[in-house]
Amino acid sequence: MTGRGRMADDVCRRIADDIVLGRFMPGTRLEEITLAEQFGVSRTPIREALKQLAIMGLVECRPNRGSVVASITTERLTHMFEAIGELEAACARYAALRMSESERQQLDALHGEGRAAMQARDMNRYDQHNGALHALILQGSHNPVLIETAQGLRHRVAPYRRTQFTRLDRVAASYAEHCGIVEAILACDAVGAYREMRAHVSSAHEAAAGLAPTVPMRASG
Repeated sequence: MTGRGRMADDVCRRIADDIVLGRFMPGTRLEEITLAEQFGVSRTPIREALKQLAIMGLVECRPNRGSVVASITTERLTHMFEAIGELEAACARYAALRMSESERQQLDALHGEGRAAMQARDMNRYDQHNGALHALILQGSHNPVLIETAQGLRHRVAPYRRTQFTRLDRVAASYAEHCGIVEAILACDAVGAYREMRAHVSSAHEAAAGLAPTVPMRASG
């Protein structure tokens, strides 16, 4: 990845966090010049970041208004977490059956790194560990179609999942949940791995829903 690409990714992540944490509320117009000044970059990485945010569903491009922060309903957020929960749980189930011995050793070592980050109360490092652990479990499923689908949706919900790590109690809870997932995978317990991962993503949803600004669920009928 080029330096410009990394810069755009970093800006995208920072704007996404600002949106999810309510610093940019739904309907807010995102001006390229203003954002470039705020983040100390040129307009090019801002433009690329806004394109990424539109793909993630966090930004809408409207005629004569440019880019504005999208509104997300509680219903939409729930549906996204339900979907990624099922996908990641399926990956965990297959990982329990298909991971090689070297992959299992890597998973165990990575889990230990997460414990160190949690004990140090280093939320940024724990967030990075969390992403790496989930990515390894996805790869461990050895199902390319499932991996590609899960990765795409993980990218869309990533900003919402990151919000949970603004709370130290959630970091500790996340690590405890990882313990159950890792233990099941290392024991080749496919049913347990599915159950533990599904519960873990559900907990992440509950934590994110309590922090992310959403609009009320639409009435049915």
